[in-house]
Amino acid sequence: MIIITRPDISDDELDHIRERVESAGLHTHLSRGEHRTIIGCIGDESRLQELPLRTLPGVESVVPVLKPYKRASREFSVDRTVVQIGAGATIGGKSIAMIAGPCSVENREMLHETAVAVRDAGATVLRGGAFKPRSSPYSFQGLGREALRLLVEVRAATGLPVVTEVLDTRDVDLVAEHADMLQVGARNMQNFALLAELGRAKRPILLKRGMSATITELLMAAEYIMANGNDAIVLCERGIRTFERATRNTLDVSAIPVLKRETHLPVIVDPSHAGGDASLVGPLSFAGIAAGADGLIVEVHPDPESALSDGDQSLAPSAFAALMDRLSAFAVAAGRTVAVPAGAPA
Repeated sequence: MIIITRPDISDDELDHIRERVESAGLHTHLSRGEHRTIIGCIGDESRLQELPLRTLPGVESVVPVLKPYKRASREFSVDRTVVQIGAGATIGGKSIAMIAGPCSVENREMLHETAVAVRDAGATVLRGGAFKPRSSPYSFQGLGREALRLLVEVRAATGLPVVTEVLDTRDVDLVAEHADMLQVGARNMQNFALLAELGRAKRPILLKRGMSATITELLMAAEYIMANGNDAIVLCERGIRTFERATRNTLDVSAIPVLKRETHLPVIVDPSHAGGDASLVGPLSFAGIAAGADGLIVEVHPDPESALSDGDQSLAPSAFAALMDRLSAFAVAAGRTVAVPAGAPA
């Protein structure tokens, strides 16, 4: 249930409404807009049936939220959420955010070369896997703690905030200590113990859609994180598993406008994992932006042929720069702009 207040509500009236709701055993969540404040009521709404909420001073209307996800629903927030990453990057709002970097951190030189290249081309956040969930136990699993240390070094050298995946509840604090944003991969979207732990983390979360997950399941996964205290979540459409084998996954373009309708959280697209082929990254990126995505996450490697993971879908730095050159036209057509790295000329 949400309570929509009058534009002229006083602080005392706002506090009184919250006290009445919380006295019934529910929690409240405030979303302040320019003209109105929404009070989200979280808990057993049947306890509010005897409260004359509509007659309380400052209340304009009371609206039930019938969806299984509450905090993540579009109705729960006056404005769309803009997620801050590090000191200078955001996802949401008018600007298209660009996250780019290697699938896996392989060594210092490769990571630094890639970070400089993507920053100079216009990326605002550096991605790099430290712990890698691989389908085969014999594939490269990442450098772990050493990769986290290298990400910190390269962040200091380039100014780019970093995002990396966390796989285990035991590693949440360790990864949060080094990274500006924590990623939940497709295989862990419904790892509820991990989601709950990330709700207590003091870092924004990049939540990828599971390979066979519905949109509701994705939003319920976000709800798990939010219910445990963390509202800074970016959703990622990265392709779902279908019968089609021409691509690695099937990019669900329709999910983007549906998510924009259903939630206030930002939505980005991963064209690299969706297509599984470097030649498809551009067209899928353009489609995602045209459909309303708030950003992209793209795999870039200085020498894709020698990459230890996902070389087939990784762009060389020159190809990424070419992608960025073409992206602006699609952003403008969608009424957006492309974000620039902190400190770079606009």
